[in-house]
Order: sequence, then C-alpha cells, then structure tokens
Amino acid sequence: MLAWATDIHLDFLEAPERRAFAEHVASTGCEALLLTGDISDQRALGLHLVEIADTVGVPVYFVLGNHDYYHGAVESGRRSVRELCAKSPRLTWLHASEVVPLRSGVGLVGVDGWGDARLGAPDTTPILLNDFRYIEELAWLDTKERNAVLRGLGDESASRLVAQLEAALPAYERLIVATHIPPFAEACWHEGALSDDQWLPFFSCAAVGAVLLEAADAHPTTTLEVYCGHTHSPGVAALRPNLVVHTGGARYGHPCLADTISLPPRVTR
Repeated sequence: MLAWATDIHLDFLEAPERRAFAEHVASTGCEALLLTGDISDQRALGLHLVEIADTVGVPVYFVLGNHDYYHGAVESGRRSVRELCAKSPRLTWLHASEVVPLRSGVGLVGVDGWGDARLGAPDTTPILLNDFRYIEELAWLDTKERNAVLRGLGDESASRLVAQLEAALPAYERLIVATHIPPFAEACWHEGALSDDQWLPFFSCAAVGAVLLEAADAHPTTTLEVYCGHTHSPGVAALRPNLVVHTGGARYGHPCLADTISLPPRVTR
C-alpha cells in the first residue's frame, strides 16, 4: 500500500505538528509515501523532506509543486533537490527519475507539471497568483511573457513524461502517474465544482494531459492512474476507460492523507 498526500504545506506548521503528521503516516503501515507537490517552500523544503522521510521510515516518492519553488528559482530549486536525493536514499524526486517498479506489472512515474496557461482564458484572466511574485522566473513579467514561461515549463514536464512512458509502457500493465497540477479541465475540482475559465489557466497542465491521452489511446490494455493536487479539492475524473485522474483535497495547516493506493500482494517464492 502507498500512502498518498498532497499540498501538505509543511512550512505552515511547527516542528511538533510536522512530526505528528509523519507519525500518522507511519502508523498506517504503508510501504511508501507518495507526495504530489506543495510540500513546503524552497527555504525549508530540504529540511522538511528529510524530517518526514526519517520519521515515516519508508521510501518517499515526490513531485514538486509551485509552492515548493517559492522564495527561490526553478533551476536552483531543482539543483538543490537533486543534491538532496543523491544523499538521502529514502527520497526520490520522480521528475528526475526513471520508472520505479512497485510490483510485477505495476510501476510509478511522475513529473511536476505546471499551470501552463493553455486552457480557459489565459490572456484575459485577472487572476494573479503569488507564484508571479515569489518564483524568480515568473516575477514581474507581463501577461504575454509570463504565459510563455508557463507554457515552456508545462512543455518541459510533458517532454519528461514522454520519456518516462516510452520506457514504462512496454513493461507495465498498470502505471501510477504522480503530478502536481491536474492535467485536464475535468480534474480541476475547486470547492466542489470544476474551475472556471479565469482559474483554469493556472489550475491545469494541458501539455501533460495531451501526453496522457495519447498514451492511454495507444496502450488500451495499460491502466494509467493519475494522482495530483494543487486545487485543494478532491474529485475523480475518468478521461478514458484506462485513464483516471484522482485530485486530492487539502487544507492549509491541516496536512492529511488524501487516500491510500492499493497494490497487489508481493509474490514470494
């Protein structure tokens, strides 16, 4: 069993609260923890990842969310996370990894994803995220410049997912796909409803969605289970018979498990 949590925002918590969350995860008896982004912010991300991995005592697989880059830059943040994972055997940043074998026929892949300013009304929305102040690459750009950067980030995640899937699809009958941003409008749940065109540009990653649809259609006997967050509201969307997206709920200051992901028993000989 995998424990799955998203948008836990550990930077909003004091050390005893962070430890209580990690101890709760450990109490489930999970064999690994999957985190789908917005774990902390760049100033404390490394500390918080090490804390949770040490406390849960099982592998921690994760992708990064937009908040994980706050108070820093994308490139420097990624460099720090690569260095951290190289020193921490329990931590795996899926965006920079190959497929993780979980069982015979079951694999795990993941990419960060970005709200890539393609769906909804990206050129006219009045919405301004804190991303556009606190992430260096996005700070103080005009709409056209910002949307170009966001699309480039979305395309980079999509390209990385293509490489992962090309390696994984021939070998696995079931793939668990972790990402932070919902890859389809149908998965952008917010406060019990789907997001409108004003929020959708920053609540969806169309580039990753296109990759998933192509993979599902080309491999109808492979099940693709997508786990994401970002919108803080839960929901499930079936895009194809073999492609289902689970969006996890979250509350600032109250980290919790979004769900557990069942795996088949291990084969013993």
